[in-house]
Amino acid sequence: MKTTYKIIFALIFILAIGCDKDKFAELNSNPSTLSEPDLRYSMTKAIEQMYGNDYTNWFYSNFQYIYPWAQVVTMRGGNGPDFNLMGPAGGQSIYGSLVPQTMDIRVRIDAMPEEDMATYAAMRALTFPVQIAPALTMTDNGGSMVYTEAGLAPYTNPPLLTPVLDNQEVLFDTWLAELDASIAVFSNSEGLFTMGAQDRIYGGNYEKWAKYCNLLKLKIAARLINKDRDKAIAIAQEVASSSVGYMDALNDDFVYKRGIKYHGTGNGMWIGWGSKNLIDYLLTNKDPRLRFIFEKNQFNGEVVQAFIDAEMALPDYIAPLVELDGEGNFAGWNGDGEPWVRYHGVPLSPDATQDPANEKYFNQAATNKIENKTYIATSLYSEKLVRSTYNYTYPTKPGGRVLQLKDNDPPLNVILGSAAETNLYLAEFKLLGANLPKSAQEYFNWGVELSVLRANALAKNQQMPYYDGDPVYEDVDVAAAAATKLRDGEITALLAQPSYDLGTDGLEKVYIQQYINFMNTPNDIWTTVRRSGIPKKGSSYLAWETFTNSGSEMPIPRRFTVGTPTEDNLNYANQLAAVQEQGFTTGTPEPTVLESERLWFDKENPAKGSGPKN
Repeated sequence: MKTTYKIIFALIFILAIGCDKDKFAELNSNPSTLSEPDLRYSMTKAIEQMYGNDYTNWFYSNFQYIYPWAQVVTMRGGNGPDFNLMGPAGGQSIYGSLVPQTMDIRVRIDAMPEEDMATYAAMRALTFPVQIAPALTMTDNGGSMVYTEAGLAPYTNPPLLTPVLDNQEVLFDTWLAELDASIAVFSNSEGLFTMGAQDRIYGGNYEKWAKYCNLLKLKIAARLINKDRDKAIAIAQEVASSSVGYMDALNDDFVYKRGIKYHGTGNGMWIGWGSKNLIDYLLTNKDPRLRFIFEKNQFNGEVVQAFIDAEMALPDYIAPLVELDGEGNFAGWNGDGEPWVRYHGVPLSPDATQDPANEKYFNQAATNKIENKTYIATSLYSEKLVRSTYNYTYPTKPGGRVLQLKDNDPPLNVILGSAAETNLYLAEFKLLGANLPKSAQEYFNWGVELSVLRANALAKNQQMPYYDGDPVYEDVDVAAAAATKLRDGEITALLAQPSYDLGTDGLEKVYIQQYINFMNTPNDIWTTVRRSGIPKKGSSYLAWETFTNSGSEMPIPRRFTVGTPTEDNLNYANQLAAVQEQGFTTGTPEPTVLESERLWFDKENPAKGSGPKN
């Protein structure tokens, strides 16, 4: 046996010697010599870094702060007296991987021969919108940030280790210039090097990237609307007349898809109940997006019958919706029926949470329990929008069937910009005096329609519970009628509602639709609330609920806590200068400070709940 092994090793050695010497040399090249990377893969990595840190962003920043403060949901279990106090937060950052990738791409392209540099111009231009989008989220929360000198240390001598923090005015002007330059390249991209399939967003279609750049310009203009209205309107007019066009169709949407195994965070969320005012508004108008934003409650027909059999009282907001037969058993639903009767919100104010009369909302383990099972009568934000691995158990009677939606994990889709958003911005700017080719109502109607279609597409992709029917109902027709998917004619009926006619209170109605459209993009929804003053106190459409504790109105933060610079930090001087320029008290979670010390773009915006500035 040993002799056999020796013969085999000898043959391998002879074959190795006989191999092509050039190949051998190639495989054994100097390890200090690095091969040139394929820039397509570098760009793919940069795009991947546009969105991330799912768990801490959703668990902390979104569900503990932004959504409760923006009156989308409560904190878990209801808002307490300290829900406006900021604690740990997640964070979107461009510095760990994104900026190193985009800088490396630019430097490599700039070092190419002139002909090759021209060929790769579109890929270089692509690095700017990819970098600007998450940077906009960062400045929305904290203000000044390192940008114009970010990532320069490896390319400067001596290395630039103390970059300046740019204020928001500089950031916005810089980004607008970079986006215009990118659009100019994309508008004449024929024959330029393309990423092809490595571009998981648009498949290497630079025309669509140009439209996305125009959306980013509109996002900046929206933040300037109460700061420099003339400039904001000029930007909107540029976008509307742009030779490359703007996002105006569902397939223009920026749908972030990291990969087939990307499901968002694998961890569960502490999600609160939906706002009563918001859910009631969506119910009143039969807005299909209600079904794609919030989950149904657990009171289906079988559960209602279980309460009847146990001689337990139904919640007082469920009982009027139930139709009983002559023997007092469940016979169906009154009013609009399934699926609409399954959505109920809760009050948001801490005083309401502590009111004993509201146990029906905030102590359902005591009021809605049969045997060992508690049934929830109110609606949560849909966790399927956050993570597609979320398993769902359908509610059945005690001891009943076990019906689950599980082990069905589609790749998560995340919206980072849409044609709906674009058109709703244009409707706003038209009402504020911009010279745009269409009427505000036309932009508005198309924006709402696109918003509904996108929400439905997300629900279908994420395979939300109940999308195709409710398996608890054993009657096939009843189960199908309880489906949450979009139905023919719903959008037309929605747009016929008075709340969607811009003839009266048009600007408020546009802002309400922006607010609803942004239910999947927390940073945008918080920015909309800050700059628009909606929901509006006393509104006849969607009203702001005043947050009170012991009868006193509570301050609500308008920015995140900014850390205190320390002298041991190499960039201490620049960090200190930035917070001083902004007039910020650092290191404090105190709500009165975070409400009164506003970001630059936020200084002229209306107070919370006071309605829009016309």
